[in-house]
Amino acid sequence: MPTNARFLFAAALALVSLLFSLLAKPAAAQTKMAVVDVQRAVMQTEDGLRAQATLKKLFDSRQQELNKKQVDMQKQKEEIDKQSHVLSQTALQKKVDDWQKQMVELQSTFVEYNKELEKKQKELTDPIFERVIGVIKRVAGTDGYDLIVDRNTVAFARSDLDLTDRVIQMANGGSVAAAPGGAPKTAPASAPAPAPAKP
Repeated sequence: MPTNARFLFAAALALVSLLFSLLAKPAAAQTKMAVVDVQRAVMQTEDGLRAQATLKKLFDSRQQELNKKQVDMQKQKEEIDKQSHVLSQTALQKKVDDWQKQMVELQSTFVEYNKELEKKQKELTDPIFERVIGVIKRVAGTDGYDLIVDRNTVAFARSDLDLTDRVIQMANGGSVAAAPGGAPKTAPASAPAPAPAKP
């Protein structure tokens, strides 16, 4: 998915930056680091939650259409099977050909709906992603962080290094000071927008 690729790219850049910053700093200097779950930050902002609701509504609508078409196709298949003993070979072949053509069209519709959902997701989440990255840069500048990496790219990080909840609150327009010890308040994770099932 394009959104995940963007997160991975940002994470790779952050890791390269870490290597350069560690090499450039004198041995005695300590690097100040933190982590942010960028994907969760994007999806749990107010705009991110609204985007998920919009995508779910679009998905549900498209899924209902696909389900109805699948049921219709199944009924047609059952009817063809019933008529296979009474129809002429030519008439039967025509019905089978028509059914197969409709099945191809249904599969094409499924692919189109997937593309539509991906395009809409990108359209809705790209501005939120840019805003979240801007907030992360602001936090880094304000608090003197040398490096803030995506939590999903590291094997382990102490909870007091996680700035995700603070970034979410700031992205929502709040000016949140660092919690004592840098420990953020925990927020429940939200479920991502569902992906359509294949017909």
